[in-house]
Amino acid sequence: MNKLSHANKAALVVEGGAMRGIFAAGVLDAFIEQQYQPFQFAIGVSAGSTNLIGYLAGDHGRSRQILLDHARRTDFLNWRRYLKGGHFCDVSWLWHASFDEVPLNVEHYLQQQVPLYAVTTSVITGQARYFEVTADNMHQLFPASCAIPLMYRDFPRIDGEQMTDGGLADAIPVLKAYAMGARDITVVLSQPSGYRKRASPMPVLMKPFFKQYPQMFSAVLTRTARYNQALEFIASPPADCRVRVVAPPANFSVGRFCQNPQQLEAGYQAGRLSGLQHVAGSWDPGADACLESPAKTL
Repeated sequence: MNKLSHANKAALVVEGGAMRGIFAAGVLDAFIEQQYQPFQFAIGVSAGSTNLIGYLAGDHGRSRQILLDHARRTDFLNWRRYLKGGHFCDVSWLWHASFDEVPLNVEHYLQQQVPLYAVTTSVITGQARYFEVTADNMHQLFPASCAIPLMYRDFPRIDGEQMTDGGLADAIPVLKAYAMGARDITVVLSQPSGYRKRASPMPVLMKPFFKQYPQMFSAVLTRTARYNQALEFIASPPADCRVRVVAPPANFSVGRFCQNPQQLEAGYQAGRLSGLQHVAGSWDPGADACLESPAKTL
């Protein structure tokens, strides 16, 4: 998984968030437009991983097209199917249908030699797993990284191990990027600056659904703490590390399962504008404000 040396390298980390990933789609398209690719490796979680493969493949507009088309079809989100015992969000269908219908330049991804690591959560241990995306494993890996527990009723297998949504164990893998040697980390978030995850009674109420998977349920119970720990790292990174953040504006209105095309398009355009601003600031040595983490306001 972490077979390459990334000491003192620049990394790109992209959070998931289902349909909220439309913001990252805009950010990454702006990066493609500006030919901005200073990263030696990338780590993506759930929708963040599928956004990143489009970016690293150089396929401008691919993620936007999928989120505005395939992700709005009843083949993907379907409450009636869920109430009858099926998936609410069929992430396997979404990945395979979009792969078949929207070109993905896998060869470009492989040739540019900037590895993408997709995050999953082990159903058995409740721990995060980080897999380098290859042409051989991507059709299993991306659905596994996006498989929201309960909303997707299967546990895709990677190397024979059952997996679920990577956001459960490591929603913003900045600490992992740092542990892998990155000392210049750009993070694309799905929530506005200042957001913190609050504890909810909902996980306790869900305990009966996880009785066969006690370690996964433990991950559910501790998810809020780990999420906020990542935000603390972003706010106050170690002295030898710089963290740059691209986050949605305060009025970002796209929800996790948003189906409104106007809201989604507005979210995309907000991401694209933020991406262009980030690139402009990153290329200007005097624009210190653009290089610092805004998370001091968290």
